[in-house]
Amino acid sequence: MEVRINVSRQQVEKVFGLEEYWCQCVAWSSSGTTKSQKAYIRIAYLRKNFEQEPLAKEVSLEQGIVLPCRPPEGIPPAEVEWLRNEDLVDPSLDPNVYITREHSLVVRQARLADTANYTCVAKNIVARRRSASAAVIVYVNGGWSTWTEWSVCSASCGRGWQKRSRSCTNPAPLNGGAFCEGQNVQKTACATLCPVDGSWSPWSKWSACGLDCTHWRSRECSDPAPRNGGEECQGADLDTRNCTTDLCVHTASGPEDVALYVGLIAVAVCLVLLLLVLILVYCRKKEGLDSDVADSSILTSGFQPVSIKPSKADNPHLLTIQPDLSTTTTTYQGSLCPRQDGPSPKFQLTNGHLLSPLGGGRHTLHHSSPTSEAEEFVSRLSTQNYFRSLPRGTSNMTYGTFNFLGGRLMIPNTGISLLIPPDAIPRGKIYEIYLTLHKPEDVRLPLAGCQTLLSPIVSCGPPGVLLTRPVILAMDHCGEPSPDSWSLRLKKQSCEGSWEDVLHLGEEAPSHLYYCQLEASACYVFTEQLGRFALVGEALSVAAAKRLKLLLFAPVACTSLEYNIRVYCLHDTHDALKEVVQLEKQLGGQLIQEPRVLHFKDSYHNLRLSIHDVPSSLWQSKLLVSYQEIPFYHIWNGTQQYLHCTFTLERVSPSTSDLACKLWVWQVEGDGQSFNINFNITKDTRFAELLALESEGGVPALVGPSAFKIPFLIRQKIISSLDPPCNRGADWRTLAQKLHLDSHLSFFASKPSPTAMILNLWEARHFPNGNLSQLAAAVAGLGQPDAGLFTVSEAEC
Repeated sequence: MEVRINVSRQQVEKVFGLEEYWCQCVAWSSSGTTKSQKAYIRIAYLRKNFEQEPLAKEVSLEQGIVLPCRPPEGIPPAEVEWLRNEDLVDPSLDPNVYITREHSLVVRQARLADTANYTCVAKNIVARRRSASAAVIVYVNGGWSTWTEWSVCSASCGRGWQKRSRSCTNPAPLNGGAFCEGQNVQKTACATLCPVDGSWSPWSKWSACGLDCTHWRSRECSDPAPRNGGEECQGADLDTRNCTTDLCVHTASGPEDVALYVGLIAVAVCLVLLLLVLILVYCRKKEGLDSDVADSSILTSGFQPVSIKPSKADNPHLLTIQPDLSTTTTTYQGSLCPRQDGPSPKFQLTNGHLLSPLGGGRHTLHHSSPTSEAEEFVSRLSTQNYFRSLPRGTSNMTYGTFNFLGGRLMIPNTGISLLIPPDAIPRGKIYEIYLTLHKPEDVRLPLAGCQTLLSPIVSCGPPGVLLTRPVILAMDHCGEPSPDSWSLRLKKQSCEGSWEDVLHLGEEAPSHLYYCQLEASACYVFTEQLGRFALVGEALSVAAAKRLKLLLFAPVACTSLEYNIRVYCLHDTHDALKEVVQLEKQLGGQLIQEPRVLHFKDSYHNLRLSIHDVPSSLWQSKLLVSYQEIPFYHIWNGTQQYLHCTFTLERVSPSTSDLACKLWVWQVEGDGQSFNINFNITKDTRFAELLALESEGGVPALVGPSAFKIPFLIRQKIISSLDPPCNRGADWRTLAQKLHLDSHLSFFASKPSPTAMILNLWEARHFPNGNLSQLAAAVAGLGQPDAGLFTVSEAEC
């Protein structure tokens, strides 16, 4: 017998409530009663949220992968299956994959084919739930190929270079894998023996006249002899001639012939001596004329104007610099730019305090119109092709014309300057020197391994000019200097366009062509060779960090319901800040929060940005995800400008003007910053003044004494007093210690004037706002016996 009964859920819940219940079948007859087992009835369900979802991973090739998954709570318990790019993962078909009892997906050895989006699916009789997809990226780290053969020596004669290279293609980096560490090019010195061509020795004396009326002379190919593949001497090694014109006479000549020959020789000698006397007289007269012409550098200089006037007899300390009247002033290949404040074409000579009187002698200008001559000279040089080749008129470039008095070039609001100390340019020379800031995308700077650009890329030139003292190039950097975390190198671009490491900071030799003073946010490079430079760092540990400056900008005027907040993540350098400020001026943006600094570490973790606590009654965020992300490599390589994220908010009403929210910026597992935004978008401009660009000491090009804080006369006295060693320690070494520069003593000692190097570095670090009184106190505290040595009168200054 089969019995059925249909009971609805509502009927049961009316009687027993929502608790689980059971049913039992009871049968009876005359023989007795029997009961079935109890059948428990429970309501089946499957919750929506997974207890643990799989997370995205980046793994290297052949590394194991574990993707955990804990399905939602449910009755009956959910069954779990995995999808790879929406295709079912079947462990029976792929022995490299299996699913654990805890429902985790395990890949024994990652393959490139395992790069996919993985989804955990939970299902029971009620529902089917899907987890968020986890992106698994299998990357391949780069490996070096074998070295190529050494190239042919660059010099066919003498000392040269040869190189070999390798490429990061064994295998090539894939899916964000690390680039090969180390150098891809090796160089070594080589030497090739130079071929020496043979040259004849002098002829021997003529032999005695022979019976055949001939005599001969000889020479040898031995001065020098040919070697190393050099050419043999050209011509005959034996010369034979007739002894007489008519007859062969072997007897000696008579006394009359000897007297004739002696007379002819005497006449020839007298003529030669007379000619030499005439030449000397002519040269003396010409020198007399030239000595009355003042040094042409006074007329053609584009620097400090001078005045020709007699010296004061009562002022013996006045600096005396006699112009060099024996040489012709030359210019390096570049044009002279006369300093003119207006359209007036006048070429003026006014009073200047550094050039002394020309002495007690008579010095006159034989040309009646020096102004027109100077104008013609300048205009003639300005038409040269090389003058037009320099990039003019950009905000990131400056130039000036300099001589031995030195000067300074600055690119305003970038922290970049070039100090040209006195006597760095040889006397009698005039150079036009330029200073340029390059955008990273305009210059290809190859970075290998963990290297990153820490400074702007700066050019000073023209390359190849002769300098007798190091100039000092100052530029900002964004690295947190630590010898245990960074390996810092100064790179310079060669004439062929390749970049070379010219200085490894911390391992420089005192006699090296380059030297660098590294400070917390700036570096000062000593160099006697101009060119294109950049500071590059290679992280030695995950503690290596770069300083990022975070800036928040928003529109000055909001005419629509949408309101954009732009968050910039820049290198903490003045040049990067200048570029963004100029860009935002064009976009009509304003600063809405005080800038913050974030330390971004070499941990391969990305930078995340999110916005929180937006009042939903007034604003709505149009961001569809919980945060935005800037990839690690975009920030770390340092070659991408204007990195930023935009958060778009929408006003509920056009009358809404108050905005209050929080904005977070942080590196995953690293440093972070939080901005509390609370302002009125139509009125509040209190942060705009924070980015008002300040002037950096006036004009970009300063020439002569105006370029230096220390007066020239005082500088010369300090140098002459502190350069000689002193047993009591009152010399340049003590001055370096007082100025906290004692770590560079070996470098200063390798130069002809250590004191001049110290003062030059002080000028580069403290212009234009340096405290001259502090330097004077440091010098006065050295205990020099002559206290008046470092003081000058008002007239002398």
